[in-house]
Amino acid sequence: MRIVSLLPSTTEILFAIGAGEDVVGVTFECDYPEEARTRRIVSTSAMPEGLRPSEIDAFVADAMRRGEDLYRLDAGALAGLDADLVVTQDLCAVCAVDVSVVDDALAHLGCTAEVLTCDPHTLEEVLASVERLGAATGRADEAAALVADQRHRIEAVTGRVAGRARPRVVLLEWTDPPFAPGHWIPEMIEIAGGECVLGTPGEKSVRTTWDEVRDARPELVVVAPCGYDRDGAQELADELVRREVLPVGTPVHAVDANASWARPGTRLVDGIEELAALLHPLPPG
Repeated sequence: MRIVSLLPSTTEILFAIGAGEDVVGVTFECDYPEEARTRRIVSTSAMPEGLRPSEIDAFVADAMRRGEDLYRLDAGALAGLDADLVVTQDLCAVCAVDVSVVDDALAHLGCTAEVLTCDPHTLEEVLASVERLGAATGRADEAAALVADQRHRIEAVTGRVAGRARPRVVLLEWTDPPFAPGHWIPEMIEIAGGECVLGTPGEKSVRTTWDEVRDARPELVVVAPCGYDRDGAQELADELVRREVLPVGTPVHAVDANASWARPGTRLVDGIEELAALLHPLPPG
């Protein structure tokens, strides 16, 4: 099988279930595992590099108003790969190539590849997407084993934090303007033993205000801007502290959003475990 993955999360999952050798095309954002970088890049971003968060927000909003795509699919690169399966999404126009663009490109090329859309909104749907990819690639057993391991790790965290006080957590999916979390992230906070005081499980992330952040009285602010690694998130967290827009005296923790929060892949459990250790540290020794 020859697979083109148009999502960093599905690329990660495909390699994790042993289908990495079948992946022939990826996006410019597919950076995990490292081997994914050796595959042909078939989609790029229309967004200029080097923009600040406020500039990115303005660029995206303007593109959405004009009905323009934020990602460019390289039909020429796709044509040369002779794909059997193309994995994409229909969840967020800001995240990846839309499925309608893929369908149009394949029709233009006369390609009969199967198109599989992965649109998880919840943690359970993320796990289900692993099983769907396993079924589609002939690796159902490997996918089932991976999901079982993920569930075991989640249950271990749930058991460890059970009965403990739940600190109030504000997680920022964006910092300028601030966005409260949606989709699977509020669930992750709850599993980790916190109380997600802004954002709704299974729904889209929503724009909020600094007044609302302060009024939420968080005991911890987690900075997890979509598209940023830990170093990038730390820079933005430091900037928020300098601007004094966060509640005074509230701890601020920057995370690797790409690895463990924003992408619905195999490393969300890493994010849960990291937050649980922060909220409910194990005793020394």
